[in-house]
Amino acid sequence: MDAMTEPLHRPSDPSRSVSTGVLEREETRELVEPGDHERFAHYVRKEKILSSAVSGSPVIALCGKVWVPGRDPMKFPVCPTCKAIFESMRPGKSDGES
Repeated sequence: MDAMTEPLHRPSDPSRSVSTGVLEREETRELVEPGDHERFAHYVRKEKILSSAVSGSPVIALCGKVWVPGRDPMKFPVCPTCKAIFESMRPGKSDGES
């Protein structure tokens, strides 16, 4: 028999063995931190984000949250506390104006 017609395994011939291989793959999971069910995008000064990206140091959001940024903020809703603080800081907006 030639290689094209020869069976891959003949049970009657113990001298021939079939080998199996194991394919390994790296399991990738995003680490879940406490409070991740309430994840928000927070307001932080741009220069602090840049500094954190370079040094790995944590930043402090307007709402007081301290963390090292590492996720895409566009995937999360804006933190309501940060938004309220930011809007109250905007120049030209006073009480009674809408």
